[in-house]
Amino acid sequence: MIDRKNRYGRTAARIHDADGLARRPSSATIDIHAHIVVPQAAKLAQPHIDISRIPLAHFADAATREINAQQEKDVSEVMTTIDRRLFDLDKMGIDIQVVAPAPGQCYYSIDPKIAESAHRLANDGVVEYCSRKPDRFVGLGVVTLQEPEIAVRELDYIMKDLKLKGVEILTNVNGQELSDPKFRPFFARAEQLGAFIMMHPNGFTHGERLTHFYFNNVLGNPLDTTLALHNLIFSGTLARFPDLKLMAVHGGGYLPGYSGRIDHAWGARQDCHGELPLPPTTYLRQVYLDTVVFSYHQLAYLIDVFGPDRIVMGTDYPFDMAEYNPIGHVAGVQGMDEATLAQIAGGNAARALGLDV
Repeated sequence: MIDRKNRYGRTAARIHDADGLARRPSSATIDIHAHIVVPQAAKLAQPHIDISRIPLAHFADAATREINAQQEKDVSEVMTTIDRRLFDLDKMGIDIQVVAPAPGQCYYSIDPKIAESAHRLANDGVVEYCSRKPDRFVGLGVVTLQEPEIAVRELDYIMKDLKLKGVEILTNVNGQELSDPKFRPFFARAEQLGAFIMMHPNGFTHGERLTHFYFNNVLGNPLDTTLALHNLIFSGTLARFPDLKLMAVHGGGYLPGYSGRIDHAWGARQDCHGELPLPPTTYLRQVYLDTVVFSYHQLAYLIDVFGPDRIVMGTDYPFDMAEYNPIGHVAGVQGMDEATLAQIAGGNAARALGLDV
């Protein structure tokens, strides 16, 4: 039994026999998956949010709601200020952190006009946060994806005016799949602009069976990512946009670990073949996968199957479900050489984001 209701520290999922600081590469290290909160955006949007439309909050029992409320207090300082965050980054050996608004600041469930205003505040807030230490922080914005025309305009503003590196989007839009044709103009513009997309879940949409034991995060978050990836692949969306820079967080959910099943189904059944000219895993290999999977063997599997060039180091900082020894996690994989460590711990992210480090 842990001595408090939640913790922020090294994972219980593995033995920490690799010291991240001792093994850190000489090249820049980059955490590609972290979050902040922009209070001005939250203040505008909060009165309009219906919790019943937010799966992670709606499908939560009393114990989870209590701990979530405490976590919100615990992380409020690092979500909005930089001093303690910089201390934590130095402790983890991270040179640069890519920050995006917390998933709850993707305001898809509220009126699009209000969401547009809130997202403008959030995006400007990301720029302001990064400007406090521009050599340590890189930003991603958010868009009003429930109205793709607005989202395209916002993406132009984010990339051209704010000079951010891309956007965070959720794994569905109020239960609508990202593979819906209405979102094609957004993905087309993102591909054209070279925008990096962090695809992040916020609970599973049908979480009636996931209300206890924080399951709508533990199981539900990877599950929603899994469903999103299946739809993006089988709909032909990823085939349509081969140069899209898309990252699926938490190691891409469950699909990468059982990807042979989609290739088998594609070859065995006409209704599972769609119009894909190549096996489905061909398109899965276009996606970046972060390292937030906690165990050495799972990370080793992702590297082996999908290649070290598609794996990027992340933390999900500053939540209790985050990875707090990210370099040690990569370094501890059996047989990890220095070149591959440098690639995963920063080189791949630098290339994807267009960073000169």
